[in-house]
Amino acid sequence: MKPIDRAADDVEPGDLPGIPRPRETLTLVGHAAAAESFAASIAAGRLHHAWLIAGAPGIGKATLAYRVARRLLAHPGGGGPAGLDVAPNDPVTGKVAGLSHPNLVALRRHRVAGAKALPTKIAVDMVRRALDLFASTATDSGWRVCILDSADELNANAANALLKVLEEPPPRALFLILSHQPGRLLPTIRSRCRALMLRPLAPEEVARVVRALPEPFPQPDDLALARAVALSEGSVARALAMLDPVTAGLVAEVETLLARARNPDWGRVLKLAETLAGRDAEARFEAAQDAVLRFVSAELDRRRDEPPVRLAALVEVAERFGRAAREAAIYNLDRRPVVLSLFGDLAEVA
Repeated sequence: MKPIDRAADDVEPGDLPGIPRPRETLTLVGHAAAAESFAASIAAGRLHHAWLIAGAPGIGKATLAYRVARRLLAHPGGGGPAGLDVAPNDPVTGKVAGLSHPNLVALRRHRVAGAKALPTKIAVDMVRRALDLFASTATDSGWRVCILDSADELNANAANALLKVLEEPPPRALFLILSHQPGRLLPTIRSRCRALMLRPLAPEEVARVVRALPEPFPQPDDLALARAVALSEGSVARALAMLDPVTAGLVAEVETLLARARNPDWGRVLKLAETLAGRDAEARFEAAQDAVLRFVSAELDRRRDEPPVRLAALVEVAERFGRAAREAAIYNLDRRPVVLSLFGDLAEVA
């Protein structure tokens, strides 16, 4: 299925030009056991009302969730074929792709009319509007499905509003809750969900997904794809980021500067900080974070015979950088001090 034409203001987290969104994607690569858990529960008529689908970004959590939603909405009275497949020409397929099915709601960050950027959190009013779906009976007496992508982005009030409906779920309601870091969620939310932890994809699976992307996605040459897959850590999203020449060049610059962390080139570090502080640089900042984590991991391995106190100092720098990056994302702070502090700290412990 080719990507749906989008209006200029139709922007969602994780969008990449020319790449189908998870709800537009009919094929799931990997995660056979997780898909079978859903299929078996549906076939047995014992589908738990809330599922926590956890794992790293870009490995297929949302694609799995929309497959489950399509299956339930296409056969609201039960029955249907085994598994989770729904035909591309089924009316439900198009309605799910366009988020126009009356029994489906996607709870996610999205840009509202007149706003210049995506919000950084999912606010309580967004949760309440989404939960309006469950205030009445489904249009065909079937299932009502809410896909939350992702629970990590709920603010405190929004998380509590979600918890209330999870504690007393309406009949034939299904909540598919996605999380990149489930340990950070409210324990009371986790305790009300059946948890599925998805593993990163195998390298050949990442390559298969990339090779299957439809036009206008430009297929990479074998060498570029191999490098992207090697740096992907099992995430299609990371692989696609590394296939972007600008992102790949930025990561190469980060790696070069990290290799010289003992004596930083502050002119180049400042230029990097300016680049990563841009309004549209969120994905590239994440790619830079990944490069920092790979560097620290490699350094810990290379210096494993050094005194533990020196290695602990390096770990502390990485943890401090991670905390600062998360706070910058949550509170929409300037990323430049985060980058400059990282290289200043590394100069002291490298």
